[in-house]
Amino acid sequence: MNEGGWCVWITGLPGSGKSLIARVLLEKLESRQIRAQIVSSDILRKVITPVPKYTEEERDMVYNAILFVAKLLTQNGVNVIIDATANRRRYRDQARKAIPRFVEAYIQCRLEVCVRREAERKAGAYYAPRDIYAKAFTGTSKTVPGVGVSYEKPLHPEVTVNSDKLDPSQCAQEILEVIIRLEET
Repeated sequence: MNEGGWCVWITGLPGSGKSLIARVLLEKLESRQIRAQIVSSDILRKVITPVPKYTEEERDMVYNAILFVAKLLTQNGVNVIIDATANRRRYRDQARKAIPRFVEAYIQCRLEVCVRREAERKAGAYYAPRDIYAKAFTGTSKTVPGVGVSYEKPLHPEVTVNSDKLDPSQCAQEILEVIIRLEET
């Protein structure tokens, strides 16, 4: 078995279900006595940029910090689940180059479903910002991935799940199956 932990980067549009799927995945892992740490961009952003502007420079800073933390943890044998949109493919590609046991999990979801979910999200849920799509559609925010700025879909993710067709448990199960294969190598 390889030394060091693995890293799964759960990526997708805001509202696609990344945070919920990450938490369900963690529960499934723990039921198998596999420990992991979730690294959430929304939580880390509150520390690095308490009043975020979501500029390209700010995003670079946040995603560099996520990569730094994930790399340190995996080098010390901690398994990591990154819960982060990472709208630029280069963020995820940098992680793939830096972390030997890396899995990209793409949460595919139609924009209209993401918009509805985000509008229905309870205040404070998963530390996610509120009303981002409403702000994007009214022109108040021009930095929302998939609306104001592009979201670059993964080219070759290890796993793709469709969260507007599967429930969070089914999505997490498909990701878990990839992790189990990784654990066996």
